[in-house]
Amino acid sequence: MKLINSTMAALIATVAFAGAAHARDQIKIVGSSTVFPYTQAVSEEYSKKSGKTAPVVESTGTGGGFKAFCAGVGEEFPDITGASRAIKDSEIELCKKNGVDSITEAMIGYDGLSIAISRKNEADWNLTEEQIFKALASELPDGKGGFIANPNKKWSDIDKSLPDVSIVAFGPPPTSGTRDAFVELVMHDGCKGLPGMADLKKADEKKWNDVCSRMRQDGPFVEAGENDNLIVQRLEADPNSVGIFGYSFLYENEDKLKDVKINGVEANTDTIADGSYPIARPLFVYVKNAHRDVIPGMKEFLAEYVSDAALGPDGYLAERGLTPLADDLRKKVTDNVNNAVKVTN
Repeated sequence: MKLINSTMAALIATVAFAGAAHARDQIKIVGSSTVFPYTQAVSEEYSKKSGKTAPVVESTGTGGGFKAFCAGVGEEFPDITGASRAIKDSEIELCKKNGVDSITEAMIGYDGLSIAISRKNEADWNLTEEQIFKALASELPDGKGGFIANPNKKWSDIDKSLPDVSIVAFGPPPTSGTRDAFVELVMHDGCKGLPGMADLKKADEKKWNDVCSRMRQDGPFVEAGENDNLIVQRLEADPNSVGIFGYSFLYENEDKLKDVKINGVEANTDTIADGSYPIARPLFVYVKNAHRDVIPGMKEFLAEYVSDAALGPDGYLAERGLTPLADDLRKKVTDNVNNAVKVTN
């Protein structure tokens, strides 16, 4: 028996999928927990306007979303995935390996990475990126060219001006795009100014990246899974703990939570849009183009997602905390989605 190579197998699967018209009557979407509420809002609006069944939207995390999205073409695989970072070259290659060779990228807007605390906590929190690193990093420089396990147990151990309470931070797991962004935007920035780290980066960038990226595992940093609502519940239960998630979740829970300022700047749509808030990132949606003409309603759903009613400055996603794109960039995104422009690497 001759073995069918992966490319031929993917082609056969694609043809069979296209031939099985309407095999699945609901759009299937996976991906980032941060993008989830925006996609869910578009799903509801699409269903209300069209009268069609709303898409199934599942919060799997960015990494988990790409893994499922890139697994193949066919009704058992997702049509769309949300991401709180851009797709990696390795993920594009995984997609191609499994026959997913035409993907469209849509940057839908911007989101700040919020550090929040319960409104029951009366302190006025303001942290620098260096203080956050000293609280959550696995190791710290020992001042002699080496590293020691992070000894800080309380915020006041880092700086006497900070609250004299135990460090407890609930955050996303390694599969989350929020975790990737937090490491890059907060941990790396907080690390680079510490004694000896500039020299280490010049001498051994791999070692620098490892030390500056690794979160502590001795208790103060708690991986809380992909469900950001659980973090909100934990912050309410422990008013001295802080949570790390996308700004949209702070926005949606402002009655329960308050912002921890970063370098003296609070997270809001204005500071995220103008770049003054130091930890903001773009959000994305990726479309499997082979499914556009097969899964009922996909084109209409995508048109709704990139419409001014959704993504515009006065759109319903801005009302839910998304920071909109500039007009020219938003038009480019709309054109790319409507014309199925392919991602290349």
